[in-house]
Amino acid sequence: MNWFVDSRKMRLPKPEEALPGRATAMPVPGQHAVNGASVRPPYPAGTEIAEFGMGCFWGAEKLFWQKPGVVTTAVGYAGGSTPNPTYEEVCTGRTGQIETVRVVFDPELVSYGELLKIFWEEHDPTQGFRQGADKGMQYRSAIFTRGEAQQREAEATRDAFQERLTAAGIGQITTEIRPAPDFYFAEGYHQQYLQKNPNGYCPNHATGVTLPADFFKSEGSAQRAADAAKAIQQAR
Repeated sequence: MNWFVDSRKMRLPKPEEALPGRATAMPVPGQHAVNGASVRPPYPAGTEIAEFGMGCFWGAEKLFWQKPGVVTTAVGYAGGSTPNPTYEEVCTGRTGQIETVRVVFDPELVSYGELLKIFWEEHDPTQGFRQGADKGMQYRSAIFTRGEAQQREAEATRDAFQERLTAAGIGQITTEIRPAPDFYFAEGYHQQYLQKNPNGYCPNHATGVTLPADFFKSEGSAQRAADAAKAIQQAR
């Protein structure tokens, strides 16, 4: 466990502290190491994009590429101020970037809500600038939304999940939920890392709190989540 962490890694950098980055995008493999799909856009017609930060992106990416209906995945950096950062730069805490998983999915086969279910259940969204022993702003929890529908659903499911966390005696959600900023692809060796390194680092920081198996499967799941949260509030 890393007991000593540079204090700069535990706060967002000031403008004068941020690293400048570069204009050149990181070269990445053209094909997904698991399913052969394109890692970079353009993506197939009819697909949608979801982006999540939930700690170390190696294990998080694997969670999503295993989900039926997901067309391709990639890892990168988002939510900070340094363009096209390197992994080493992100680790300094001077980019503000979050380790982020991009999930390209077919909404006819898997709903955005089902992806949110994986997100909420498979990490601890209450830890701020950390996940377990991984400390630093790059590990903070985030949902980067594309469009009002995703924003509403993410917020509604956050409220519903908070009720379950509270009932379990767990703290307040610190997850950032906001419109998707620029996504910068991470280095090629990070892409599908656990496919290339099956015994690689893959901590599990799940809280053990879950949502019903069918909670997000039908159309109107955002409204269902909002209605559930409202009903709980009115019952107090």
